[in-house]
Amino acid sequence: MPAMKSTTTQWKEVCALSAIELARRISSRKLTAGAALDAHLACIEGRNPQLNAVVSLDIAGARRQADAVDAAIARRADVGPLHGVPMTLKDGIDVAGLRTTIGTPAFDRLADEDATVAARLRKAGAIIIGHTNVAPFLADYQSANEIFGRTSNPWNVARTAGGSSGGAAAAVAAGMTPIEIASDLGGSIRLPAHFCGVYGLKPTERRVPMTGFFRLPPGAPRTVRIMSSLGPLARTLDDLSIALGLISGPDGADTEIAPVPLGTEPAVRLADLRIAFAPGIPGATVASSIRTRVAQVAGNASNAGARVEQRLPHCDWNSANQLFRDLVTVVTAAQTDRRLDWYFSALDHRDRLMAAWDEFFDDVDVLVMPAAMTVAFPHCDTGSPVTVDGQSAPYFGQGALLAMGNLTGLPSLVAPAGQDEDGLPIGLQLVGPRWSERRLIAICRALETDGVLPGFVPPPGPVEI
Repeated sequence: MPAMKSTTTQWKEVCALSAIELARRISSRKLTAGAALDAHLACIEGRNPQLNAVVSLDIAGARRQADAVDAAIARRADVGPLHGVPMTLKDGIDVAGLRTTIGTPAFDRLADEDATVAARLRKAGAIIIGHTNVAPFLADYQSANEIFGRTSNPWNVARTAGGSSGGAAAAVAAGMTPIEIASDLGGSIRLPAHFCGVYGLKPTERRVPMTGFFRLPPGAPRTVRIMSSLGPLARTLDDLSIALGLISGPDGADTEIAPVPLGTEPAVRLADLRIAFAPGIPGATVASSIRTRVAQVAGNASNAGARVEQRLPHCDWNSANQLFRDLVTVVTAAQTDRRLDWYFSALDHRDRLMAAWDEFFDDVDVLVMPAAMTVAFPHCDTGSPVTVDGQSAPYFGQGALLAMGNLTGLPSLVAPAGQDEDGLPIGLQLVGPRWSERRLIAICRALETDGVLPGFVPPPGPVEI
């Protein structure tokens, strides 16, 4: 097999490929795993100094894995669906032998075993090369911490890539990794996907095992048992789908994971869809460019034959957002003064909200809504007001559009929906009933096939490699 030419053009070509296409070329011996790894390391070397998305690397371990992949291909051994594909994971998902910090010195250590999602990706043949940057304790809408510093947006380095999975989304958008796995307790997959112009899927709660994620010290009981999910980010729907399939399902350790099969992706026609849309929600600030884009998508879907109506479930949005804030505070705290009867009452409130959304989806296939109140905002101190349409808006107002997905456990797919007048990405949330991830992907695919959504567009790139 000819050696890969060491040119910027060829590195760019390889790093623009999907994970599925990389695996196909490696298994067919059109590309070596070593060459694929070198290309992605070159991309990281060229782009990461400005973006600061990838924060820990295991180059020696990755080369050993790539050599093993190429040896297996040479002897025509059976290979997995991601055989030889280099990728990164959010810093918070344990990878044996790789530094894990969760964005704070309090958790800075060398992991001694793989998290379930890491082990499953390795079994599928993926080569996990490093970790991507996060917010401290995974608790901010920007990814900046005292260990590694700040992650910038590949569309505009003066802007944030989001949080807490900003490094993951920036790395995917910039070509440093074809897919990522991140977490979402309050929008940490969806907000960075929107800011960086990539796909991000928050699965149904309890779809993907949390084993080895945000690993606590030995003997410490797990507190975050509700509302959080692990899910993929990618540049293509096919990569999103294959990653979800690989990481989903019970692992025998996280006993709360439901054995609900993913199933296969159904065939979907826009003419058969019942689409609800909402340019905003009660109490939330939303930029006019995003509201307009939601309305445009709804109108174009209607023109393509879908049944479309502006509609939201009947619920008290203000009390729901307060419930979310209270529950997050309780489940993430080492200690709390809340009584057990309060917690049971809060869960009862949550149950009633989930039932209201279940009823909403009895005659709606998908809800199209904003993923955030604005496009990627300039780097700022946490808590500083954010400017939306020339007006000051509260920093933590971003959560109003994201919290309901966690509070109800619903799956939500953020898909690229074009750019605003300044050329910054806009992503829209496609929200569906519980356990409908494959159908959400199919709906998004149908919207793209009929030209309602544009699909992924690469950023211009802050630097040349």
